[in-house]
Amino acid sequence: LGLAAAALPLAAPALAQDGRLGPRGVGQASAPVVVTEFFSLTCGHCANFHNNVWPRVRRELVETGRIRLVWRDFPLDGVALLAAAVARAMPEDRYEPFLSTLFQTQDRWAFAQGRQREELQRLAALAGMDARSFDAVAADQEFHRGILQQRLEAEQRWQIRATPSFLFNSRLHTGGLPFEQFERMVREAPRA
Repeated sequence: LGLAAAALPLAAPALAQDGRLGPRGVGQASAPVVVTEFFSLTCGHCANFHNNVWPRVRRELVETGRIRLVWRDFPLDGVALLAAAVARAMPEDRYEPFLSTLFQTQDRWAFAQGRQREELQRLAALAGMDARSFDAVAADQEFHRGILQQRLEAEQRWQIRATPSFLFNSRLHTGGLPFEQFERMVREAPRA
């Protein structure tokens, strides 16, 4: 499950027309700080943030209107690319719960040598995606190229090189953050 198969750039009009590639996030659009998280579903540091810090960020910063969090796929390998495609193919209301499931069970599917696809398909089925839909997403190279095109744009525009990386409005932080440091970055974020 490599990245090379989907490495060719995708035409911008095709990107714009595929709703699965649209923004995924939570929080009020009017929040004073937009935090963009660049993550890979096979990254242990990303899983640590999502499993241990994100619940408090959601409760104390998103639900109180202080931030809007936007997720941006930055797959580090082919397994992460397939997982990102499957997550993005879920209905929008199932996207975040499916991300949570993937991060909580990362050790069971991401590193299941030779069984990653099978384990991802099992988790997708539990989230309501039938085998036919899963196979269609797995085979959709244009969709995969769209995800990789967005990764390339993040590399070029914001110099994202590692996961997790967080953009606090326009201030970049690379690496995991405990809640206290995350909250401080929110307070210190430049305002538009």
